[in-house]
Amino acid sequence: MTTERRIEDDPAIGAVEQQLGVLFNRVRLVWKEQAASVHPDLQPVGYKLLGLLVRGGPAHAGALADQLMTDKSVVSRQVRILVELGLVERRVDEHDARARLLEATPTGIARVHDVRSSTQGRLRERLAMWPAGDVEKFAELLERLNEI
Repeated sequence: MTTERRIEDDPAIGAVEQQLGVLFNRVRLVWKEQAASVHPDLQPVGYKLLGLLVRGGPAHAGALADQLMTDKSVVSRQVRILVELGLVERRVDEHDARARLLEATPTGIARVHDVRSSTQGRLRERLAMWPAGDVEKFAELLERLNEI
């Protein structure tokens, strides 16, 4: 008999998998709601792309595709929509005139900040009901999980 922990027989790991599934579904719903709050025609991947530009500043489409772990064609379609909506602009890269940088417009930045403040407020309200030690432990555990 082995004392090794069998993943497939461990109910705690099964419970973690189930709760992660619930969390991922909620996150997808929140992204959909956030995208619609910015503009009714914006898809969740477009919102995530806009959020990356707001958070990280100007970037090349290829770098954004890498960060989103998606195909460049997806980024290209979403950038076209974001530009048409006035949320992102293309400009020449001063270090390489052949390349284009994408940058969130002031309107795009303002809309993302509005949406994020609402979402963050809801998260803060829920976590404020937890003991501070639980919130700290939760953050540590999420960090460990994300080290994979």
